[in-house]
Amino acid sequence: MKALSVIELAQLYGMNRQSIYKRINKGDLSKNSDGKIDLSEAIRVFGEPSQNNKHVTTLQSTSVQKETEVDMLKQQIDILKKQLQLAHEREIFQREQLATKDNQIEAIQRLLEAPKANMTTFTDQESVQPSMTKTDPELDTAEAKHDGLTTPEQTENEHSPVPTHIEPQPKKRGLFGRLAKAVFDN
Repeated sequence: MKALSVIELAQLYGMNRQSIYKRINKGDLSKNSDGKIDLSEAIRVFGEPSQNNKHVTTLQSTSVQKETEVDMLKQQIDILKKQLQLAHEREIFQREQLATKDNQIEAIQRLLEAPKANMTTFTDQESVQPSMTKTDPELDTAEAKHDGLTTPEQTENEHSPVPTHIEPQPKKRGLFGRLAKAVFDN
């Protein structure tokens, strides 16, 4: 319900403020915790306001409505500000994610485009491995015989020596195979 100050109540009923304070002190009229008096409490004590004071009540009710509307609009503005801030933060986050992905894509493209030093291609048969030099006359004759489709034999490989004879590994047997071999060998 609408609450009125002592001055507003005095104007509404056309009374003196002192008479309203006397009623409050006697206990006939009570105030709220904010120091205002409910209109229903005033109507209980003083009755309905007179017709000539209706204009004051209308003005007060319109001002209360305007204050309520202003409060609602302020709350809506606060909500919209929060939503705008969240949208701005999401946009910044998305931009950072996009920049990170762009950097990753560029790094991968650089890795894909980077030429490998020891790698030969079919179009580049002139590449020579660093371990092969043309100072050895045997290599000169091997290169002359090379047809370009197969790799020439290297007489000396410094990185991984290849054994001349490789023994085949024995066939792996399961439990029953090993038992059968042990029985038949004895």
